[in-house]
Amino acid sequence: MSVPLLFQPTPYVLYGFPNSRRLASVASPHQQIEVWDTPQLGRLFTLDGRPMTSVGDEFIYHECMVHPNALAHPAPRAALVLGGGDGGAARQLLRHPGIKRIVVAELDAEVVRLTREYLPQVHDGAFDDPRVELVIGDAAEFVAACEEQFDLIVFDLTPPDSPAAVLYTPAFYAQLKRVMSPDAALSMHLGAPYFHATRAAKLLDGLNEAFTVVRTMGTYVPLHGSLWMMATASDSLDPAALTPAELAGRLAARQISGLGWYDEYAHAGLFSASRAVRDKLSQFLKPVR
Repeated sequence: MSVPLLFQPTPYVLYGFPNSRRLASVASPHQQIEVWDTPQLGRLFTLDGRPMTSVGDEFIYHECMVHPNALAHPAPRAALVLGGGDGGAARQLLRHPGIKRIVVAELDAEVVRLTREYLPQVHDGAFDDPRVELVIGDAAEFVAACEEQFDLIVFDLTPPDSPAAVLYTPAFYAQLKRVMSPDAALSMHLGAPYFHATRAAKLLDGLNEAFTVVRTMGTYVPLHGSLWMMATASDSLDPAALTPAELAGRLAARQISGLGWYDEYAHAGLFSASRAVRDKLSQFLKPVR
C-alpha cells in the first residue's frame, strides 16, 4: 500500500515523498528503524521517524563528509566512523588507497542488518573488505578504551537529541582528541540552517572550543529537504585552503574517480556560505579567506 512519507523538522515545516511503501519496521533496543521505498529517491531508512540515508542521494552526503578531510590529509592510513551503520562512509574512505584500517563503531546492530538487506548500494560491500572492522556497541565506550590513533574521524550519527547525545559533548571531544593523530581531522553534520540553526550554532560553538581550525560546509541534500550543513575540525588541517589544482592532483595521485557529486570544482562552493546562511548563524559562520 502506498502512503505519503512525511517529515517535520520543525513545528512549522512539513515535507515528504508521496506514494511511498514501507518495507520494514523494527523496534530495536535503541530506536525505531523503518525502511521505505520512494519513487523519488528509491529506498531509504529512518530512525525514530527521521530521515537518515537514501539510495538516491546518499553519495552527496557521504562524499562531502569524507573526501575534503581525506584529501587535505597528506597520507591518511586509519579512520574511525562513529555510527555509520549503513556503510556509506566506509565505502567512500576505501577509495583512498593509503587507508589500511577503518573502524565503524555503530550502536545498533539492527541498522547494519536492515541496511545491508535493503540498501546494499550504500555500503557496496564495504563491510566485507578486510580493512573494515565493524564494532557494535557504544562509540563513547569504544573511544574510552581505544589505544590506537586515527587520521580521520567521521561523525555519521543521529542528531544530539538522540541516543548519540553524549558524543556531542566537550568531554567526548577531549577523549576523541586522545585517539586522533597530530594531523587528524573530523567531520560532523550540523543540520539544516533553516530548520536547526540553534542546534548547528551550539555544535559549532563546541567544535570551536575544542579545535583550532573549524570550517563549515553546505550543500543541498534532497532527502533532508534543504541546504544541509556539515563541519570539519582539526588542530592543523584546513581543507578549505586547498586549491582546485592541489585537489585535482591528489585525486589523480590516489586514482579516485567516478564520484557523483564531489570534485575539485565543487570543493570551493562546499566551503562557501551564502549571506542568508551567514545571517542565520552570524556569530559562527565567516567567509573562507
